[in-house]
Amino acid sequence: MPALLAEVTRSGFVESLHHGSVVGLLPSGAVGVSAGAVEDPVLPRSCMKPFQALACLSAGAPLAGPALAIAAGSHTGENRHVELVVRVLGGLSVDLLRCPPSWPEDEETRRRVPEPSRVRMNCSGKHAAMLAACVAARWPTRSYLEPTHPLQQLVSRTVAELAGEDIAHTAIDGCGAPVYALSLHGLARAMQGLVRTPVADAMRRFPEYVGGTGHVNTAVMRLLPGVVAKGGAEGVLVLATAAGHAVAVKVLDGNPRATTAIGLAALAATGFDVSPAEEHLSVPVLGGGEVVGEVRVVF
Repeated sequence: MPALLAEVTRSGFVESLHHGSVVGLLPSGAVGVSAGAVEDPVLPRSCMKPFQALACLSAGAPLAGPALAIAAGSHTGENRHVELVVRVLGGLSVDLLRCPPSWPEDEETRRRVPEPSRVRMNCSGKHAAMLAACVAARWPTRSYLEPTHPLQQLVSRTVAELAGEDIAHTAIDGCGAPVYALSLHGLARAMQGLVRTPVADAMRRFPEYVGGTGHVNTAVMRLLPGVVAKGGAEGVLVLATAAGHAVAVKVLDGNPRATTAIGLAALAATGFDVSPAEEHLSVPVLGGGEVVGEVRVVF
């Protein structure tokens, strides 16, 4: 059964509740904290990106440093992100990107650009990396999103191997790429495997390409050096430390406002010091421009 993970209070009144599941693993692999249905499958959404980036690297894509970080990230569409995505494409046309056109998530950048574009979409780094992998492996580029494509088959094998379980379901993500359902427990196990790879190293070194200006994943990684943080749509979040602590969160209503606080609380429950990121352990609720409540963790 889902568990109550967080509540929203306003002026002393409980206004909303967030139910879901969370699991935190110790470096040994043992469960340090668990609430809700952690063995039920979830769609990781953009939390899948680091594993997709690892598969691209395995296929021979020439990814390193910021390029590897943006392949694993959900960037905010700033100019530096667009410039890097173009470099990852290595001479391929941006027209080959199959992610949908989108406005940049960075508000200042959005005010300056004339129209939505594929390269500004938060998943364009992943798509560019997939195309680079196809070129390196001499696989077809125009069909790179098909679940039967050699690259997507490699991604599914990579995910299953890291998670230590079979894929429960294959769906299509918002960007058009296949996304593979895992148990929340399996997703946390996969993150434990990821922290020992070049993908995690790149994410830790270049958090500004995993998110961007004002992005909470970027902020958490800067406040907690050595931690990898990656959120996904519909209330999913993963966190992992260089030592091997790993957390996976799923909020059933799909709202992400409490996921970082829940994830950090679970990480703390595994024994990892999250005090440098204390500001993200709750979310302020405003009334008339003043703080009148909070989104707080209760599991």
